Amino acid sequence: MIRKTVANVEEALEGVKDGMTFMLGGFGLCGIPENAIAALVKMGVKDLTCISNNAGVDDFGLGLLLHKRQIKKMISSYVGENDEFERQMLSGELDVELTPQGTLAEKCRAAQAGFPAFYTPAGYGTEVAEGKETREFNGKMYVLEEAFKADFSFVKAWKGDEAGNLIFKGTARNFNPAMCGAARITVAEVEELVPAGELNPNQIHVPGIFVQRIFQGKNYEKRIEQLTVRKVN
Repeated sequence: MIRKTVANVEEALEGVKDGMTFMLGGFGLCGIPENAIAALVKMGVKDLTCISNNAGVDDFGLGLLLHKRQIKKMISSYVGENDEFERQMLSGELDVELTPQGTLAEKCRAAQAGFPAFYTPAGYGTEVAEGKETREFNGKMYVLEEAFKADFSFVKAWKGDEAGNLIFKGTARNFNPAMCGAARITVAEVEELVPAGELNPNQIHVPGIFVQRIFQGKNYEKRIEQLTVRKVN
């Protein structure tokens, strides 16, 4: 049996260099690879292109990389919670490519499946379609979107085994599964790492063939972007 485990996050990030393109899973602050992001900040790698549904908040998630000016380009669908992101974008310090959320997910899945491109109706007739091929199918216009090309995918799962099989919990099962296998190297950090064969095959969300490296993370904060509670009378 092939074991994908590495000792720690530092070993998991072996080969990371300046100028690379990364996919980072998560939705808001849910299911983000906290350990990998912290290690990237510590490494000081720069000129990065980051593909993520969002850009974290100012002091957490990808916001930490933005604060250190390590990101050159963000490819996202939602960035409304990050003041520093907004400042860098409006000042021209950061290159930003806003992508419809469904298109972003499909560009991940296309890369995962080995498809170079696909047609989608999302964005036709808007700035999203500028410079892209369009085509009519059954009386409806579509835009040709190319699959992502990334060096590393960093994902976070609830539980995984030594063979790289992953189980996600709750809304962390969003962009994480689609990014597994969608880059040259997929690194999975998990809250719980178990021996191969211990996971119920019927509960596995992503098979280990899509993962190259896996390690057990630690000290997860699991922050909430906007916490709203009911007032007690």
